Amino acid sequence: MPDLISFDIAIIGGGMVGASLALLLARQNPAWQIALLDAQPFSDSDTQHFQPSFDSRSTAIAYGSVEILQDLGVWQSLSQHATAISQVHVSDAGHFMGGLIDANTYGLNAVGYVIPNAWIGRVLLGELHNYTNIRLFAPVQVQSIKPRQLGALLLVKSGEDIVELQTKLAVVADGGDSPLRRALGIDSQIKDYGQTAIITNVSYSEPHKGVAYERFTAQGPLALLPLGEKASAKESALVLTLPRETAHEIAELNDAEFLHHLQARFGNRLGRFLKVGKRHAYDLKLVTATEQIRSHIVLVGNAAHFLHPVAGQGFNLSLRDCQCLVDALKTGEASGKSLGELSVLQDYLDRQALDQQLTIEFSDKLVRLFSSASLPLIALRHLGFVGLDLMPSVKTRFAAQTMGTAGRAYISP
Repeated sequence: MPDLISFDIAIIGGGMVGASLALLLARQNPAWQIALLDAQPFSDSDTQHFQPSFDSRSTAIAYGSVEILQDLGVWQSLSQHATAISQVHVSDAGHFMGGLIDANTYGLNAVGYVIPNAWIGRVLLGELHNYTNIRLFAPVQVQSIKPRQLGALLLVKSGEDIVELQTKLAVVADGGDSPLRRALGIDSQIKDYGQTAIITNVSYSEPHKGVAYERFTAQGPLALLPLGEKASAKESALVLTLPRETAHEIAELNDAEFLHHLQARFGNRLGRFLKVGKRHAYDLKLVTATEQIRSHIVLVGNAAHFLHPVAGQGFNLSLRDCQCLVDALKTGEASGKSLGELSVLQDYLDRQALDQQLTIEFSDKLVRLFSSASLPLIALRHLGFVGLDLMPSVKTRFAAQTMGTAGRAYISP
């Protein structure tokens, strides 16, 4: 690499959010020169020989996100290994009343889809190679971002070499524990849930029929997202939350003991649990950056807001953020403003503020309300389930948030 390279936009973090943003930007304006930098080598982009693994982690793609991915031209490929969610069943352990979100109610084929992360990565990387205005840098370490009058200067380490990268806009997308966010002196607000999530895949004796389950228990919520690409399949992605003090013990159970614990927590709606895959444990916190924008710098993805996984809102909110950012950059440039000008980034934040607020509050309140053993909160959540069944407006708003459309306009059945 030469000692100094100039780009219009540099994205630090080549995960699903960073890659999606690069594609959205490149598709919006072929004249924009985009750098995508990541600390890890980019994964294999060969989509011809992909075989889904039982241990592969997955992401729930909301209906609203599907529309963005369709416009981006990658949905046809992504859908090859997507499992449709036809219904979302919400229930509270030990109580009969529950809520059901049904795609048919809203004239949709699905309220969302579940796709293996490995497949999403392959499709996005393959698409990145189709754009001549995107340049990939990996593995590299972005050691610092220094604001300049007309942009930002990135100090990048590649092997033993140190190079400088000049950009009009630096996008920080390096994850929830963002080193660059800290290096920039941007504080974060942290709400520790005192929970740990065990994420794995499970199989069972009855077909899932395209139903996703969110079940709330005294020990914490759990989610089961259908896998297997067909309604007749008998496997799901599991997000099992536990109090932090007991999570390690449960995570270390042998397979039979773990499945017994899960059976007791979830019940028999899917028959008997038969198999569990490799388990991954994560401590759960709501982390929100106190600043998302500075002149020529913007935070996106988990670096901006890291949500509880049980509601499946994180990636979908970030994808909408990216689309909104691209729209704001387009509008700003059309009016003669620089890509990283603070007023342009403030316009983005103003446009996306309601969506972020609604989604973060939805995720946070859902978890806090349904993870509590407090009698008043138990009563409130039972009223909430009654509301889902008997009050169409409440159910519609709940469904809109689940489907990723609440921040723009509420859907109507």
